[in-house]
Amino acid sequence: MLGDFTYCNPTKLYFGKNALDGLKGELGKYGKNVMLVYGGGSIKRNGIYDKVTAILRECGKEVTEDAGVMPNPTVEKLNEGCERARACKADLILAVGGGSVCDYAKAVSVSAYCGDDPWQKYFIRFEEPTCKLIPVGCVLTMVGTGSEMNGGSVITNHAEKLKIGHVFGEEVFPKFSVLDPEFTYTLPEYQMKAGFYDIMSHILEQYFSGEDDNTSDYIAEGLLRSLIHSSRIAVKDPKNYEARSNIMWTATWALNTLIAKGKATDWEVHMLGQAVGAYTDATHGMTLAAVSMPYYRLIMPYGVDKFARYAVNVWGVDAAGKSKEQVASEGLDEMEKWMREIGLVMNISELGATPDMLDGLVKATFIHESGYKVLTPAEVQSIFEQSM
Repeated sequence: MLGDFTYCNPTKLYFGKNALDGLKGELGKYGKNVMLVYGGGSIKRNGIYDKVTAILRECGKEVTEDAGVMPNPTVEKLNEGCERARACKADLILAVGGGSVCDYAKAVSVSAYCGDDPWQKYFIRFEEPTCKLIPVGCVLTMVGTGSEMNGGSVITNHAEKLKIGHVFGEEVFPKFSVLDPEFTYTLPEYQMKAGFYDIMSHILEQYFSGEDDNTSDYIAEGLLRSLIHSSRIAVKDPKNYEARSNIMWTATWALNTLIAKGKATDWEVHMLGQAVGAYTDATHGMTLAAVSMPYYRLIMPYGVDKFARYAVNVWGVDAAGKSKEQVASEGLDEMEKWMREIGLVMNISELGATPDMLDGLVKATFIHESGYKVLTPAEVQSIFEQSM
C-alpha cells in the first residue's frame, strides 16, 4: 500500500546546452552580494568559471569567492565558509561544482547565522534550522548526488572520524539549479564512474524498502534501466551528449525526494560507505560500490520478493523454472557484472581501508531500522571484512 505523504520540490531547473542562460534572470531576484563557492579550480581550467563570473559582472554583483571546497567537505571548511558569508553579508550562495560543493553551500546556508555549533545542532542532534538562511543556487559540473534538487548536506569531521548527512526541509533546497550536460565532459573518468554508482545507490536505497507494488517502484525501475543503458555508452564515449544528458536527468530524479514518497527507504549502504569515507576520505560513489554487494547478499533473503522483481524488471533475468531465491541471486550477479564492466571499485582496501580500521568502521556506521534487516554490529563487521 502506498503510504500517505505531502510532496513539494521548490527548486527550479534549467536543463540543456543553453541552461546557463537562465542564470541572469535568477540573479535578479537576489541582492548584490554573492558568495561564489567552488572546488579545487577545475572550473577555471574548463572555462565554466569565466562564463559564470561574466554573468555575475553583467548583473552588477559584488562577488566574494570561497574556493577550495574538498570532495568531502569538512567541519573546518564549513566554519571558514560561515565566517566568509557573514563578512560579505551574502544575499546568495552560488555553488559551481559537483555534489560536494552543493552540499557545502547548503551547510553554510543553514550555519552562517546559527546560534549553536552547526556540527552538533545539525549533524549530531539532527535539528532543523531556526535562524536566518542564505538562499542557494547551483551550477552543476558533476552528476551523482542529486544535491541540486534536494535538501541533503553531508559534512565530514575527521577529528571524530564521522561523515554524516542531514536531509533538510524544502526551505533549504536550492532555489534554482543550472544543469548543462556539457559542463560534465571534462570530469575525470574515475569521478564520472563514481557518480554513476552514486545514482544507482540512491535509487536502490529507496527501492529496497517495503514490498509494496507502488508507483515509486515502477519509476525506480525505469530510472535504473536508463542509467545502466546510458552508463555503458558513456564509459566508451564520455562526450556522447544523449548518454550524459540522460544520466544527468536520472541523477536528479534519483534523489529529488519523488521516488521516496510512500516508501520507508533504507540508506544502510550509505551509512557503511560514509564510515569508510570518514576514515579514508575516498570518493563517495566508490565507497558505496565497495560495500554494496556484501550488504545486498546479506539482506536479500529478508526481501527476496523485491530482489526477485529487481532481477526480472531491471536486469532481465529469466525466472522460468527457478525459485525466487535463484532469480534474486542471479539479479545480484548481473548487477556485479555491470559494476565490474564499467570499472567501479569493488573493495574498500583499494580505497585505503586497512584491517586495523575495522573496529572504528563498525563504530562509525549508523544503523537504520527501515530496511529489510536491522544489522547487528557483528553483521556490519562481516560486511566490511567481505568488502576488504
